[in-house]
Amino acid sequence: MWNPSLDEGKIGQILLTAWIAKESLRTILALARTGADREQVGHARWKFLTWCADSGIPEVRTLAATVDRWWLEIAASIDTGHSNAKSEGINRVIKLVARNAFGFRNADSQRLRTRCVTTRRARGYLRTA
Repeated sequence: MWNPSLDEGKIGQILLTAWIAKESLRTILALARTGADREQVGHARWKFLTWCADSGIPEVRTLAATVDRWWLEIAASIDTGHSNAKSEGINRVIKLVARNAFGFRNADSQRLRTRCVTTRRARGYLRTA
């Protein structure tokens, strides 16, 4: 992936830089599963923020600023291993079903359809990727 991206010139370099920033952020978030200590988390955060600051790409710097602004919440999630990802995923499915059902004249049917899609039995079959 690296060489073809670099062969594309400036746009390839920008995409590769953004991809590396994204992977650095994923590394930080993956530390929640490993039970990493604060020093490891702090080092991974420093590497991410340094990479983003040195990138010179406004969007990547905005990503770093957003992560920095939300750092207390992110750190709490890493420390405890808890997040609201499941509820956010279900909320996304509800919104998707509501958009697909837009135009139904019967609001009760639309609510029933949303409820059926998000029941515990149906959740195993959802493809949220």
